[in-house]
Amino acid sequence: MTMHPFPPEAVLHKPLMANLATTAQDGAPRNAPVWFLWEDGALWMPTTDGSSSARRLSHDPRCAVEVVEFDGPGGILLHLGLRGRAEVVAMRPALFRRLLRKYLGPEEDWNPWFIDTIARIDAPGGRLIRLAPDSTFTNNVSYFRTGPDLAFAP
Repeated sequence: MTMHPFPPEAVLHKPLMANLATTAQDGAPRNAPVWFLWEDGALWMPTTDGSSSARRLSHDPRCAVEVVEFDGPGGILLHLGLRGRAEVVAMRPALFRRLLRKYLGPEEDWNPWFIDTIARIDAPGGRLIRLAPDSTFTNNVSYFRTGPDLAFAP
């Protein structure tokens, strides 16, 4: 397949889901959907100190993150892959708020139940996964409907 790279920022700043791939202690692969924020050359993903992803990364920090933008009717298919070693770091409330704004919009529109129960900014065990990728891969395969001459240019 011919590769058609695109600037990673074409998907990194959109409210898309990513998939975080890690390895369990027994070597089995694991995958988790995550929200993310791209900032300061790193991908930031919310977690907690007791989450399975945080435990797996403390055992083996190697990971991969995949982000895909797919719009079948519009003929868009952009694939971004990031690889490297992640670290679980202390919560950064201002960064976490920016991440939440990316997905939830302005703070005045946030669902109080969701913030108080799920996405607590002040949660004692709140952490962030930080991945400054060692490698980045992009492939624009938006020509799946039209052919390469009419591929989507992000």
